[in-house]
This record gives sequence, C-alpha cells and structure tokens, in this order.
Amino acid sequence: MLDLSPIDFSLVNIEAVFPATEKVAISVVGLGYVGAVSTACLSSLGHRVVGVDIDPAKVKDIAAGRSPIHEKDLGRLLNEGVDAGLVTATDDLAYAVRDTDVTFVSVGTPTAPDGGCDYRFIEAAARSMADGLAQKSGFHVFVMRCSIPPGTTMKVMTPILEKLSGKQLGIDFGVAFNPEFLREGVAVADFYSPPKTVIGATCDRTADILKKIYLPVDKQTITTSIATAEMVKYVDNVWHATKVCFANEVGRLSKSLDVDSHDVMDIFCQDTKLNLSPYYLKPGFAYGGSCLPKEVRAVAHIAQHQGVSLPLIENLGVSNREQIENAARMALETGAKRVGILGIAFKPGTDDLRESPILEVMSDLRQNGIEIVAHDPAITRETAIESQLGYVKHGSPGLAALSSELRDLLVETPEEVAQTADAIIVTQRNVTYSRVAQMAFETNKTPVIDVVRLYDECPKTNAYQGIGW
Repeated sequence: MLDLSPIDFSLVNIEAVFPATEKVAISVVGLGYVGAVSTACLSSLGHRVVGVDIDPAKVKDIAAGRSPIHEKDLGRLLNEGVDAGLVTATDDLAYAVRDTDVTFVSVGTPTAPDGGCDYRFIEAAARSMADGLAQKSGFHVFVMRCSIPPGTTMKVMTPILEKLSGKQLGIDFGVAFNPEFLREGVAVADFYSPPKTVIGATCDRTADILKKIYLPVDKQTITTSIATAEMVKYVDNVWHATKVCFANEVGRLSKSLDVDSHDVMDIFCQDTKLNLSPYYLKPGFAYGGSCLPKEVRAVAHIAQHQGVSLPLIENLGVSNREQIENAARMALETGAKRVGILGIAFKPGTDDLRESPILEVMSDLRQNGIEIVAHDPAITRETAIESQLGYVKHGSPGLAALSSELRDLLVETPEEVAQTADAIIVTQRNVTYSRVAQMAFETNKTPVIDVVRLYDECPKTNAYQGIGW
C-alpha cells in the first residue's frame, strides 16, 4: 500500500501510478457529505468526475469548485479538480450516466415512519440511471454506497435498472456495494488512508474496475458478496455505537465509585491481545466459565447499589441467555428423542464446568423429556464435579440440576455419541469432533447443530445448522 497522506498526496505523480488510459469516468449521485468528498478525492486521482444532485445550490457549489460542507481540504481539492477540467456538476442524472463509465450512488437513506429504511431516493435515482443506461451501449458499473439493509442493492435498485433500461445485469452493466468509512472532520484523510476498502460485486469485471479505481490508495481491497458488504457497513457503525455506550457506562459507574474512568480505559485499551482485537468477536455460543458470568452480574449489582443505570451491561446476561435458549430450541426443532453433546466444559482444554452454557441447554432439553448422551475430551466419570458445585450454587442452575446425573450421561468416545444420538450439538472445535460431526450429517443424515463454527466453509446440507451462520 502506498503511504499517501493528504499533504504528500498532492506531490505524487498520479499518472505514474494510474495511467490516464486506464482511468474510467465517474458520476457521483448525491452531493452530500459522502458524495462531495468522493467527487473531490476521485478527481484528485485523475478521474473525470460528474457530480449529480437535485439541489441546485449543491450543483452550483461543486461546479464552481466550492465545498458545500465544512471539511478540511475539501474546498482545495474541488477547486483543483474544476481548474483541471476534471470536476463538473449537473442535475441531469441520465446524462451523467451516459457520459461516464461508473456511477457511485450516495443518495440519502432516511429512517422510514416504521423505523426501517426509506428507499424513495434510491428508487428515484435508479429510475433516472436506468434512463441513461438505456441510451448507451458500453458496459456501465453502478456502485451503491448508502447505508442500507442487506439485500437492498439487489432487490430494490437492480430490478429497476434492468426493467426500465431493458439491459441485462452481468452483460450490459454490473452492480456493486462499496461502503464508505469516512469520518467527518478527517474524511479527506480517510479517503487516502482507508481503514479498509470493501467491494461487494456481482461479477469479477465489476470488482476489477473498482479495484483499479482504488489502487492508488489501497492495494489490499477486500472483495466479497454484495449482501456481506451491505451488512459490514451496519455492523461497523453498531459496533462503534456499542463502544461509545460501553465506555460511557464505565464512566458512570467509575464516577460513582470515585474512580477515574479515563485511567481505567487507558489501561483497558493497551491490551490489544484480548480487549482491542478480533478475540471474542466471532459469532458462536454463549459466554460461560468462572469469570465472565459472575463478574457481569457483580458489576450490575454494584451499579444497582450505587443507583447507576447501566442498560448495556445489565442486559448482557439477557442476550447471553437468548443464545442458550436458541441452541435448545434448535435441538428441539429436530424432533430428536436423544441429543448428543460433543463438549460440555465451558471451553476446550479444560474440565471446568462452572457456568458452562451447554449445561443449561442440556438441563432445558431434559426438562422437555429429551435423553442426553455426552462426551468431552477433558472430562470423564472420574472428574471431580462436586468440587465445582459450591462455586456456582447461585449462578449455574444447569450444573446444579445435572450434577447428580452428569456422570451417567458421559460416554468414552465421540463416535459413541454419534452412533446413539438422533441429533448432535457440537460446542468445541477440534479435528475429532469435526470428523465425527461430518460423518454424522453426511453419512447418517443425523442433524448437527454447530455452535462453534467447525468448518470455514459451511456444509451444504440440511442436516447441518450453524447457530449464527
């Protein structure tokens, strides 16, 4: 990746990086925050850019090289683009499509009255883009950049383009979703040094065109499906909101205890092995063990005692319980009379049963008249279960309910679980469990419920279900 800061970038010979003969012409629909920044920055890469908006004031500003918003370096880049003959603006979207090769769609997606997404501006833009597409013969790429529910690009915009233009997706035009990750105030800098560049595309041709556009600022683009790219944008923003709320709840509780929350979070953020890392950020089963459950409860209890409201932290247990209930529900829906469990400790490599979430599932299934047979690499009938009971007396009802019978539910091999069960729940990822589970759902068609993601690629069979995939 080139090291291009907003200041150094103006000194780079763009022609050497991206020859003029390879540069596509781009139209940008919607000259709000994202559209205005995209227009300026794409022109700085040497692309001819046509900005489009229904607001005459925005069109006038862009055409004159003036920034319609307050954003560092934006006005300078727009002015340079206009002076170089690379930036123009219009309110005629059909014309802009005819006059360019790629169209970036950055129209508004406000909240609808029911709390969902209002598609009016996307639909209106699609109708005008289809008009322009119908009048051209070359391949055109439409790139959605708005924050929209997964499926919108292909179910809302694309059908309008095909129907009204008479053109065929994949032959006459391509479609992509390319989420933006621009922070207001440093958006220009973010464009030149993006945290990631995600391209969801309908075909390789479309993806390759976008890769070439972004090549000067990001050589490591991520290609994926359109629906995944759409979901990534939402997940990013919800995660940022979660971090804000979490930090603020830490602040409220710390203040009530006369602790400096910034000291706490400064130390918290220095841990990039666990706290600020991919660890714990993969969908899977509920949390458990001797620490997380009891300490979440403890913090909630302290907050209640202090009279401090912590809705996010207080509801972690509610969310965790929902994942447990979901696993039990999936098992019951198989219709199995006997369910096999592969892995009963709260995580691999230990015999610790304290607040292991699968024990709660097993308890729920038993209450519904389901027989249980189980195996764990670290737990045998000789494991000292009793020594763990006192610790979880008020925290693990599942272990308490099963304690006197758990040894009788254990078998010596995972193969025995597979041979005797009508359905299987797998809670630990290892080579043996992966092999046994695969044999179960492929050979015997035994339903397998995977709560740990045994396989990088999900098996294509109705006998296999992932809890969150």
